[in-house]
Amino acid sequence: MLFQGAALFDSLPVWENVAFGLIQTKRTERKDARGVAVQKLAQVGLGPDVADLWPAELSGGMKKRVGLARAIAADPEVIFFDEPTTGLDPIMGDVINDLIVKCVRELGATALSITHDMASARKIADRIAMLHEGRIIWQGTVAEIDNSKNAHVEQFIHGRAEGPIQMKVRG
Repeated sequence: MLFQGAALFDSLPVWENVAFGLIQTKRTERKDARGVAVQKLAQVGLGPDVADLWPAELSGGMKKRVGLARAIAADPEVIFFDEPTTGLDPIMGDVINDLIVKCVRELGATALSITHDMASARKIADRIAMLHEGRIIWQGTVAEIDNSKNAHVEQFIHGRAEGPIQMKVRG
């Protein structure tokens, strides 16, 4: 899983954050786990020098990439992305989207992403579903979303205040 805020452990260097699951659940030897961590960091565009940094020394984009390296460290069959581009500028968001597509393709994994970022959804998804009030109200391919003929979807993808989705304001 790639958590929205990266959810890195401040008390562990980057390589241990990436290898955390390998060490804790798969009982991988630390030396071997470090090697995997450095390899996964390379897959997300970070050099071996980053492995010994602390999370506080990383930019937001670097934290997301470290989080992605951790998510792919055990070569999972399924990866869950929680708002993968939140808090990033549009350029770094696109870099993360490209890395997600690349990593998922290389792993042959199934990916599920929760996002409100339509540029991200369009780039990383094959299929999109829209949830409203706890129910799927529309689903289809990326190509179909612009012609969904669903007022909720139309309002959401165009970011309109007016429409069937009413924001509850406390007064």
